[in-house]
Amino acid sequence: MTKITRRALGAAAAGAALAPALAGAQAPQFFRIGTGGAGGTYYPIGGIIANAVSCPPGAPCNVAGATDGVPGMVAVAQATQGSVQNVNLIQSGNAESGFTQSDVMHWAYTGTGLFEGRPKLDRLRFIAHLFPEHIHAVVRRDSPIQTFSDLRGRRIAVGLQASGARIGSEMILEANGLRPGQGYTAEYLSQAQGTERMQDRGLDATLTVVGYPAAAFTEFCSRTGCRILPIQGAEAQAVIARAPFYGTGTIPAGAYEGITAPVPTLTVGALWAVRDSVPEATVYGITKALWSATTRGLLDRGHAKGREIVKEGALTGRGVVPFHPGAERFYREAGILT
Repeated sequence: MTKITRRALGAAAAGAALAPALAGAQAPQFFRIGTGGAGGTYYPIGGIIANAVSCPPGAPCNVAGATDGVPGMVAVAQATQGSVQNVNLIQSGNAESGFTQSDVMHWAYTGTGLFEGRPKLDRLRFIAHLFPEHIHAVVRRDSPIQTFSDLRGRRIAVGLQASGARIGSEMILEANGLRPGQGYTAEYLSQAQGTERMQDRGLDATLTVVGYPAAAFTEFCSRTGCRILPIQGAEAQAVIARAPFYGTGTIPAGAYEGITAPVPTLTVGALWAVRDSVPEATVYGITKALWSATTRGLLDRGHAKGREIVKEGALTGRGVVPFHPGAERFYREAGILT
């Protein structure tokens, strides 16, 4: 065997030994974000954030004109039924992270409220508060329904079974003396399904918790015409007394076509939760990417609700749920958490 042949064989053997390591180094790290239905706000916001925190293998990272995402990571926004399903997916390890209402996250972590009598979802950790969500109680513009008392005996879409929207809807209806199966007929539908049924006059109202403008309502109000029932006074305070994570707010005039005056309603925070087993360095990088100048531009351009995702409100609504160590490290270094 010649000297050259021996060298060639040695190089080939070395290359073969190195190939698995190189392949492994180039393999993307997938990171799942549970969001919500396509007609709501969680899903499009999740897509923007997934893009912002991703930096696939081989892509430029953290340089001018490139993503500020985590090197080697591909984040994926997954459509789900919403908050309740998301916290369960995180607990079980079937998603690394997800969006959830602040009340649902508190109840899940402490085993109270909606989760009374169930095992605590103690793998949940806090990354950030994203934006306030507003209760929408939507009817057709030509509907005779003017107040919540007019909903008695009606067919109402209250959100999907495993959604925080359903919980909020049922609490508000109960505060107005209406219980499912007694005061009204509940339909467990998404916003898009509910508005489709209202357009066909198969439903009388759709209630949900969502950040405005929600795509399903934007389309419905433009195509069919809509009104939003106000939630205020004693009824609003009854909900707040039961779930102090709720606050008062308004859906502004112009949020949807035909809404010409602000509508008083209730709000709750949309949070980003993550599993405790996700490495600290990964969550640190994600949190840093979320609040970068590049992501700021993506949020401002990508969705009306994106403009409300601001660093100043990053810690709102955390309650008793612990920080993920990676997120906590970023907030301490940034001087947001002291």
